Amino acid sequence: MVNAFIKGTGSYAPAHIVQNNFFESVGSSDAWIYKNLGIKERRISQGETTSDLAYKAGLDAILDAGLTPDDIDLIILATATPDRLAPSCACFVQEKLEAKNAVAFDISAVCSGALFATATATQFITSGMYNNVLVIGADTFSNITDWERRDAVFFGDGAGAMVLSSTTEDKGFIDFILHTDGSGKDHFTIPAGGSEMPASATSVVSRAHYFKMNGPEVYKTAVKVVPECINTILEKNNKTIDEVAYMLPHQPSIKILEEVARQVGLPFSKVKTNMDRYANTSGGTIPIILDETLKSKTVKTGDLLLFAAVGAGWTWGTALYKW
Repeated sequence: MVNAFIKGTGSYAPAHIVQNNFFESVGSSDAWIYKNLGIKERRISQGETTSDLAYKAGLDAILDAGLTPDDIDLIILATATPDRLAPSCACFVQEKLEAKNAVAFDISAVCSGALFATATATQFITSGMYNNVLVIGADTFSNITDWERRDAVFFGDGAGAMVLSSTTEDKGFIDFILHTDGSGKDHFTIPAGGSEMPASATSVVSRAHYFKMNGPEVYKTAVKVVPECINTILEKNNKTIDEVAYMLPHQPSIKILEEVARQVGLPFSKVKTNMDRYANTSGGTIPIILDETLKSKTVKTGDLLLFAAVGAGWTWGTALYKW
């Protein structure tokens, strides 16, 4: 049977670094941020758009796969911060890559976006419709952050990418489990700019174009649904947590990841993190940590990788992959 496997990966983050002491002016501190979130610094775009970041990560992944942009059949971009509301950010990336043979569209699932996009790409490959799909997760949350609020500490800008290709070998994605619960829509949201609250002088003055987050609800939901989803996908595929070589999760906070690992019985040494350097890059988190992990040469043939994410909506999911 045809399966989808990761043929190449790439990532990119802006050069400008903002360290935790910047947030003392909004009542936070380096000690609190690092202890509770695991963040020391984040990258912030200075003039680069989401499609700029996505293009650089995507080209990196294509070259890593030994391909050219002409070889890409489909581009799926996961983002909550597109260059414009229309057209899709993926269209900008397709043009910048000169990937003239590629169909391109966006997926919006915020921090779960890259996982949802990867699951979607896998279906196109296993059905035989496409052979080489470029999946990119990219966000510039600095553009929708209210820098006068304490929750400005959470996010950074960045992009990660992977090329998924078809194979008949015993490797690739084993399974995905995805979920959505729309009752959580108000716990992380950008109120203005859509049809519910169109842009206006009032929406700008009221700062309604910035993200709003209920931190305690995010934590409570994440530490409930993610362990449940991990246990479900392992049981469904007759695997145990001891068989997992590494978990490559979305990077919400160190406290969330520690609690998820504790509940499922996974040693935290097997949990890959980079939020100390990048903070939460939303759609970029999983493909960035994947790229770093693979290029560190720690993954061996036959290793079982576990992906997990939770995002606004609520959206959440897991995936299993055999290297």
